[in-house]
Amino acid sequence: MSSEQTPTTEETTGPRPRRLTYAALLAALEGLALVVGGVWILVLGLTGHPDDRQQAVTGGITLVVLALLPLLAARGLLCRRSWSRGPAVITQLMALPVAYNLLQADSMAIPAGIALAVVAVASLVLLVNPETTRALGIRGPGNLEK
Repeated sequence: MSSEQTPTTEETTGPRPRRLTYAALLAALEGLALVVGGVWILVLGLTGHPDDRQQAVTGGITLVVLALLPLLAARGLLCRRSWSRGPAVITQLMALPVAYNLLQADSMAIPAGIALAVVAVASLVLLVNPETTRALGIRGPGNLEK
């Protein structure tokens, strides 16, 4: 990529802020959890006796593919790419309804719902933090100066 496509300013150089690193780690953790869950469902669907083998395999593959979004976002955040904040925020916004549904269950899913909600809210707070925004070189509305 040329320097015109990824401008480097004093805001995006220097050490990476801890908040940005923590946001990337949380996104990567979510991505890895999706991969593990997808592989688990896939293996159980292929080796076990599910009600619908095709649905189990499709669900497992879907989770593994969905894991790409937070994993790519985490890599982009670590590399300080401004585009990466969007997918990271979308991932957290998608995680909140999932956490809510897990909290509504009357089972062992409640602790998972609590953990997911905490990670999603913490990630959102880290991602919208002004320090993170500056580190990614994102300018807000009305701040058009170069």
